[in-house]
Amino acid sequence: MTATTPLTEDQERMLIETAREAARLHIMPRFRQLDADAVTAKSAADDLVTIADQEAERHMAAAIAAALPGARIVGEEAAEDDPSLVGQLAEAPLAVIIDPVDGTWNFAHGLATFGVILAVTVRGAPVFGLLYDPVLDDWVLARKGGGAWFCRPGAAPRRLTMPAQPSPATGGFLPLRLFPAVAQARLASELITGTRTNALGCACHEYRMMAMGHGRYMFGVGPKPWDHAAGTLAVTEAGGMVAMLDGSPYDPSSRKGVLLSAQSPAIFAELQTGLGWLSEGEA
Repeated sequence: MTATTPLTEDQERMLIETAREAARLHIMPRFRQLDADAVTAKSAADDLVTIADQEAERHMAAAIAAALPGARIVGEEAAEDDPSLVGQLAEAPLAVIIDPVDGTWNFAHGLATFGVILAVTVRGAPVFGLLYDPVLDDWVLARKGGGAWFCRPGAAPRRLTMPAQPSPATGGFLPLRLFPAVAQARLASELITGTRTNALGCACHEYRMMAMGHGRYMFGVGPKPWDHAAGTLAVTEAGGMVAMLDGSPYDPSSRKGVLLSAQSPAIFAELQTGLGWLSEGEA
C-alpha cells in the first residue's frame, strides 16, 4: 500500500536521526547520572521534568525547524509553557509533535523503560509516527497508509501486524492512577482479573507493545498529543482500531475523554460495550 505521508525519504531519515542524536547527546549520558537538582515536578509530584527532557527537546526542535521550515513544532515542554500550541494542531498544514523523554518518572528513577516519541500531523491528522527506544537504539515507525515497522540499525525493517487470533489471556495497558478514584476499583475488577494487564508508565513502550501484537487494549485519559499521536498511528497501521471510548475519532488537538486503542475492531466493540458506564464526565 502506498503511504500518504507528505514526507520524503530524506525527511523521514532526518527525523529518525534527530531523535537518535538527541538521545546520544542529551538523554543517555544522563541516565542514572542525574543530580537531584536536575529533576523538578510540573503539575504533580510524580509529573517530572529533567534537564534531559529540556535539552533533548531544544536539540530536536532546532534541527527540525531547520530541515522543515514552516512546520509547526509542538514539544511537550514548550506546550507546558504555552498550552495554546496544542490547539493550533488542527489547522497546521504540517506539524511535528515531540516528546523528548516519554516515561520521565522511569528515566529519573533509573528504570530503562522510557523513549522518544515524534509524530507528524497534517491539519491535526497523524501521518508519521516514531517510537524510539534510546537504550537499545531501535524504533517502531508508522506511515499513514504505509504500515507499521520495527526497525534497528543494520537490519531490514520488519512489518508489524496484529495476530489473526488474539489470545484471550492477553491483557493490555491500563493506567488506573489516571482515572478518577471512584472508577478505579471497578475498572480493575473488570479488566485485570485473569489477564496480564500492565501499566508501564511510558506510552512509547506501551504503544510499541501494542503495535507488536502484545496487548489487547490500551487506554489514554485526557490524551496528550505527544503521548498518543504517533502510537495511535502505529496501532492503526498494524491492523488495530483506535477511537475515543464514545466512538468519536481521535483528535490530537483535544485532551478530553478516554482514548481506546484495541487489537481489533471486535475487541474495541467488546470493551466499548462493557465500559459503557465509564462516561467522559467520569474520566
